[in-house]
Amino acid sequence: MTVLLSIQGLTKGFGPRPLFTDLSLDLRAGERIGLIGPNGSGKSTLLRLLAGLEEPDAGIRSLRRGVHLGYLPQDDVFPAGQTARGVLLAALAGEPIEDHERETRAAITLTQVGFTDPEQAADALSGGWRKRLAVARELACRPDLLLLDEPTNHLDLPGIVWLEQLLRASPFGYLVATHDRAFLRVVADEIVEISRIYPGGSFRASGSYDEFAERRDEFLDTQARRQVSVANQVRRETEWLGRKAAARTRKAGFRIEEASRRREDFEELKYRNTAAGTPGIDFVATGRQSRKLLTAEGIAKSLGGRALFAGLDLALSPGTRLGLLGPNASGKSTLLRVLAGEVAAGAGTVTRADGLQVVMFEQGRATLDPAVTLHRALCPSGDTVVYRGRPLHVIAWAKQLLFRPEQLEVPVGDLSGGEQARVRIAQLMLRPADLLLLDEPGNDLDIPALEVLEESLAEFPGALVLVSHDRELTDRLCTEVIGLDGRGGAALYGSVGQWLAAYSERSEVRGQRSEEEPVLRTRPAPAGPRPRKLSYREQQEWEQMEATILAAEEEVAKRQAEVERAATAGHVALANACRALETAQQAVGRLYARWQELETRRGS
Repeated sequence: MTVLLSIQGLTKGFGPRPLFTDLSLDLRAGERIGLIGPNGSGKSTLLRLLAGLEEPDAGIRSLRRGVHLGYLPQDDVFPAGQTARGVLLAALAGEPIEDHERETRAAITLTQVGFTDPEQAADALSGGWRKRLAVARELACRPDLLLLDEPTNHLDLPGIVWLEQLLRASPFGYLVATHDRAFLRVVADEIVEISRIYPGGSFRASGSYDEFAERRDEFLDTQARRQVSVANQVRRETEWLGRKAAARTRKAGFRIEEASRRREDFEELKYRNTAAGTPGIDFVATGRQSRKLLTAEGIAKSLGGRALFAGLDLALSPGTRLGLLGPNASGKSTLLRVLAGEVAAGAGTVTRADGLQVVMFEQGRATLDPAVTLHRALCPSGDTVVYRGRPLHVIAWAKQLLFRPEQLEVPVGDLSGGEQARVRIAQLMLRPADLLLLDEPGNDLDIPALEVLEESLAEFPGALVLVSHDRELTDRLCTEVIGLDGRGGAALYGSVGQWLAAYSERSEVRGQRSEEEPVLRTRPAPAGPRPRKLSYREQQEWEQMEATILAAEEEVAKRQAEVERAATAGHVALANACRALETAQQAVGRLYARWQELETRRGS
């Protein structure tokens, strides 16, 4: 395949140790690549360097002549006063096309991403719709290669599925930086990880994220064994060199130089392997044995005259793992606050066990004081914390959460999003709990930290209620999920995949296109047993799924071509073509949701 963009020998740094040194990467036509890496490894910086928005300290960036490069940053910024249509027309202003074609292309693209009113003010849109508009701005320019930095930020689960099917059906290649493992599994055919644990600063492998993880673990195991081997060689050389000077004179000069190089090699291996550490996340339970921790009967809550949920019954006991799902603004965070006692229910009763210890992780980490130093955020008084009954010096406590001693005097507001998340988790780890209420605890955490968080929560003996857009985290932890529709209704499901399938089906029936206007069943449904293995027919369905999806994606491509042909055939023809395209895209979305569900059950 043709190389569209490449970097050779790239170096960039903002401190004594560069983010990456001598990094090389080729991006070819049609490649679908996922970019991962620990917090602070420089993913966003790399994307800006690739986009030509920053200059490297050293190295060469080469963009093939005539290649149209798109870039979607994390933050969606639009000029004040512009409409959605105006944003796209402004993006197309530099394109060598006629004015009427700009108008047509803007209209087609806005329809493609779900806008029904092109005159909506861009700066008044919700976070999810701002993201859709930012995506539309790049699509309208028809990139050959698109760079995306955390594109699932601000999208709810239906929005993430929409983005998945859009990318899979796209004619262009892309490099997408994300920590969402389920998203990676769908959109990426190849994974690149940047981290100082690798020689050259990166590790690249073809195949799914799971295949990448296996190859990465094999590489890191080999690297760790090599460190042990080199350490033994260095020890023997050090013992020899420590003998009397006369013995050293008999040693050939090149052997002494070789010993010096081996020590340097050892220090580099030690530095890289140390970087592979993960934070020590472990929540503490009180040990309470009560059968019932919290019960809610007929609880309801409205916001601005709109019912969020009504007639909801819950019973939380030790070992309960409950997930809350729903589109943006459907009331998930509000329900958590009602359970925590921070907000009164509009109707119904919430009964808590005597002395119930509730710990809540709030979305956005709003309780963190940005002016407080890391030292005081981790250790409010003195230099010692008490964790699991034993004192720990603040430096040791900071290291357990992967903070460096020199960061202790840094204001919390100057820390990265992932670092702030670890600070809040550290604060909660010091509080023994019966019930954990977690509102997007994985936001900004890198994949290693997410996996540690997942393991800790899985071992927590109390009850937990989780709100998360991370399907992997929710499906692995929660034995059942409640889907809120934001209109007073709720339903019980066995998995995220089941809820997404139901959401898609009802959305299609109602002609629904807005993530802020969900359509779900309005009365609680009984929870059926969660199947553990595939039946014979489901196994056949799973085996044929890839071919089915490919055929569905071909249908999307055909419908896209029809939309482009209809652009000059009049408004009615264009509207009909757009509806047909949307139907084909929804079909692909349902297939991916079903595939994810079968994959989850097949691996259980």
